[in-house]
Amino acid sequence: QVQLVESGGGLVQAGDTPRLSCTSSTHTFTMNPMGWFRQAPGKEREFVAATTYNGRTRYYADSVEGRFAISRDNTENKVYLQMNSLKPEDTAVYYCVASTTWRPDYSDYIKNLDEYNYWGQGTQVTVSS
Repeated sequence: QVQLVESGGGLVQAGDTPRLSCTSSTHTFTMNPMGWFRQAPGKEREFVAATTYNGRTRYYADSVEGRFAISRDNTENKVYLQMNSLKPEDTAVYYCVASTTWRPDYSDYIKNLDEYNYWGQGTQVTVSS
């Protein structure tokens, strides 16, 4: 059973630049894609960012495009989410996700919750203004 463990959350101020980390219990090169979702209080879980197995193709939600950056290190079995220009509306529980479904093109699937068969427990990020 694959385990994903997030770290790096907490209470931050608007404009801070924290980095979330996700460590996988198994080799990340076997998982494609990997990424992040988030869920704010009273809202549905939503896609944030994802990247393909080699990290070369990256996808972002419109709300974080240009502010967040996803990366992965398959030698360390880790995925990262660099968060820049944080806003109070970025407050949410952030979940690391991974999929073992290989596709020639993820464009139509990458933002779907059902695409991911492994989820971390989540890490809370609270942004104060």
